[in-house]
Amino acid sequence: MRNISPDILRRVVVIGASGQLGSDIVKALYGIETVGVDHAMVDIESPASISSALAHHRPSLVINTAAFHNVERCETHAERAFSVNTVAVESLASICDAAGIALAHISTDYVFDGAASSPYDEKAAAHPMNIYGASKYAGELTLSIKTKRFFIFRTSGLYGLRGSSTKGYTFVERMLEQARSGRPLRVVDDIVHAPSYTVQVAGGIRRILEGGQFGIYHVTNAGETTWYDFAVEILKMSGVAASVERTTSDAFPSYARRPRYSVLANAAMEKAKIEPLPDWQEGLRAYLHERRSASASP
Repeated sequence: MRNISPDILRRVVVIGASGQLGSDIVKALYGIETVGVDHAMVDIESPASISSALAHHRPSLVINTAAFHNVERCETHAERAFSVNTVAVESLASICDAAGIALAHISTDYVFDGAASSPYDEKAAAHPMNIYGASKYAGELTLSIKTKRFFIFRTSGLYGLRGSSTKGYTFVERMLEQARSGRPLRVVDDIVHAPSYTVQVAGGIRRILEGGQFGIYHVTNAGETTWYDFAVEILKMSGVAASVERTTSDAFPSYARRPRYSVLANAAMEKAKIEPLPDWQEGLRAYLHERRSASASP
């Protein structure tokens, strides 16, 4: 890892600022001059659009949260996945490097194949098993070649108040909506991950930017759980009475293979003595509290 420049947070541009994580990163950077841009303002696949935006805003740091991350569609639209997740990231890194701008990029636990039985740390060998993971890992590699002033933040199982831009809901919301409508809940019990609340992920990213070093970081809520146990905890914390049936991934045919174990160890944050994220239960509790507060607002 390389030491960061002291003025790296002088002015920040967040690409994908209207998205689930991007919107919370903008909020987390309170007190720092931050410009959020969305697809209507910057086309991540257009080098000319990127260059124009950066020349206008003159940031010291760009945080890229834009991605083509519908895992199923990536399998059937591989060219599009690599265009957004690899080629566009390569162009962004080249432009930032030439302008002396540091770059932070959001990646994923899907760069790993899930064959491990203990959390993957930042030095673990990547081995993606689907197009989404492959395109994101290729983006990491091209970025690291094009610039040395970079952060890569790998996350897992994100959920937040803004919701998913591709699905229109989060897993948490889907479980609550199905339970309250009386529909049966069948949830897989053979995939282990670390569901992570975007507000807390964004806070961890800020702490890394303020006191860390360039490099790769895993930024997830602590601990691990199956989707089934996550669903049970969602209903329990929400006071919703509903039964949840265990099932396996085989019950839900999919174009994309998914890692059965994708828990990330936050070793780089620990080494840098950066405050870690709370465990996933605390993240869920905080999300449900924010959700209730937002519903109660006029």
